[in-house]
Amino acid sequence: MSWEKTLDKYGAVIEERLRKFLDESVKEAGDYHPFIEKVYSDIEEFVLRKGKRLASCSTLLTYKGYTGKVDEKILKVCVGVELYRHAILVHDDMVDMDAQRRGGSTLHTKFVNSYRPYDNRFGDGAAVFAGNIAYALAVRAIMDSGFPEETVNRILRLTSEGYRDVNESQILDLLFEQKDVSVNEWQVMASKRATSLFKVTMLTGAILGDAPEADLTLLGEAAENMGYSFDIQDDIIDSFAPKEEYGRSSCLDISKNKKPLHVIYALNSKDPKTSEALKCLLGKQFLSFGEIDLARKLLRESGGLDAAKQTSKKHAKQARKLITQTSLTEDVKEFFNSFILYIEESLDWYK
Repeated sequence: MSWEKTLDKYGAVIEERLRKFLDESVKEAGDYHPFIEKVYSDIEEFVLRKGKRLASCSTLLTYKGYTGKVDEKILKVCVGVELYRHAILVHDDMVDMDAQRRGGSTLHTKFVNSYRPYDNRFGDGAAVFAGNIAYALAVRAIMDSGFPEETVNRILRLTSEGYRDVNESQILDLLFEQKDVSVNEWQVMASKRATSLFKVTMLTGAILGDAPEADLTLLGEAAENMGYSFDIQDDIIDSFAPKEEYGRSSCLDISKNKKPLHVIYALNSKDPKTSEALKCLLGKQFLSFGEIDLARKLLRESGGLDAAKQTSKKHAKQARKLITQTSLTEDVKEFFNSFILYIEESLDWYK
């Protein structure tokens, strides 16, 4: 079975449990206040939008790779993992001032548009609290999963550390919009961004599946490499994928003065004219089609795009090597290695 079909299969099972959990949470919120019930309904709609469920499926499949089964306990934890992931997305969308997420309004935008005449302050403030609510619901789902208390506490500690890590990285990502950034600084920032999510999701499944300690080390290192590779690929997509494929305008990171790795490499180009030309585009809120084409040309000709691709591929290869060394079942190894190979090979689509 391909990695896409595997995600579809298990993602549907997780979504069924997720919907049930959120329906109950909405009803409970309605017992408190009708408006809070509406907020919970908006959270539910946001979380249940069609997606790959990569985070929760990574937990489920890692668990399955050590236990050979999928049971109700791990499905409850997967509900928590999805809510954990979406708590991060709610805040990330707000900080990045994004209006769309998976074909619908981002939560802070929805709060403004759905509850007019309330203003942007209401939308942003409600989104902050809604993200916090999603995280609290994630904790509840994990606590109520039925695993032994000591093991649950270990997972909650892992989750809280991952949440802290990703928030620290997001602060640095914001800081980098205000200053020049080196490749080494980017690596420090990215070491707690997507890497933290892959660590939380995979190690959660491994710990609950009673994986050997040696495998936890291997999976932690694999998750780090997957995170780096995924981050770089995702940033390249932002610059080079067409709108009809990606669902939103290209080069949004550049228009926000963000410093993804391929941009940092380009800014450090040996050709000062290339670097200066790219700097003129950074932070420009509305890029014309011509300016988008120019940005892409500069990223290519500076070597920034190729250098970032090579870095991503290096991490992908290392991740596959580490996954292979674990004692996961062969079908689960195949899932992760196929997904990682997809990330690696998809980099060649963007030229």
